[in-house]
Amino acid sequence: MAQVQKTISARAWAELFLLALIWGASFLSIRIALNEVGPMTSVAHRTGWAMLILWIYIALRRLPVPRNPRIWGAFLLMGLLNNVIPFSLMAWGQLHIETGLTSILNAATAIFGILAAALFLSDERLTLRKAIGVTLGFLGVATAIGLSALTEFNIRSLGQLAVIGGTISYALAGVWARKTLGGLSPQVAAAGMLTGSSLITLPMAWIVEGPISLSLQPQTWAAIGYYAAIATALAYLLYYRVLDLAGSGNLMLCTLLVAPVAIILGAVVLGEELPLQAFTGFGLLALGLIIIDGRLFKAVQHRMGRA
Repeated sequence: MAQVQKTISARAWAELFLLALIWGASFLSIRIALNEVGPMTSVAHRTGWAMLILWIYIALRRLPVPRNPRIWGAFLLMGLLNNVIPFSLMAWGQLHIETGLTSILNAATAIFGILAAALFLSDERLTLRKAIGVTLGFLGVATAIGLSALTEFNIRSLGQLAVIGGTISYALAGVWARKTLGGLSPQVAAAGMLTGSSLITLPMAWIVEGPISLSLQPQTWAAIGYYAAIATALAYLLYYRVLDLAGSGNLMLCTLLVAPVAIILGAVVLGEELPLQAFTGFGLLALGLIIIDGRLFKAVQHRMGRA
């Protein structure tokens, strides 16, 4: 089924940019928290606090809560695919690569999402245009990682591969959501997913990294508060507002806007310097996403037809 592209209003543009800023800054906040807590503990904080915030929101709005055990089972697997695996892999990866590079590789989620949808959803065909875009996206990822990741396999290479693993998990989560969570309130679906995530991350963090301490430095709490309350709980609510205002096709623009925000913050706050290949790779990846989106080429064809 083809997606209908909505015209983006000024309000939708503003909220789209706000969402990109929020998510772009999340990479920096996660890296700051990792200075004091382990990757699994950082994820447990993220899912646990965000879960509580969303359930408070749902209680205040008096939204209906599903009682079917099958749906709660779907929440558990959704939490694993969309939170536990990607959050953990990317947090661990950020210990060994720059936040800016993490955000660039994270943009490949859309590329893997196209492939996963084509493989597992009957109404999502891999057209020639999408195939060209996916190919360019893969080329962009390979360029950003660099040949040295294959010829000199080290901890940095593993960090990059961990982030890529997270993007693949995100893509599979999108397919799972389409198959099992249709018809639910988006807010309830997000809260249920985070509940499933927390049921996994809280005991796992305790087992792997020890008891979760609440005695943390102020900057660590500030970072956790940002990525749990704002970049997760609030961002989910804002995401669905933008989805309603702009449509799913336009949300791909957010993917292109997140990486530059993370790159700038990483350079200004952490003093990161990315190699030229990372920017070249992002350019190729962005071109692939633009081709998949298709609007630019339709606009060109329309102008040529009127000429």
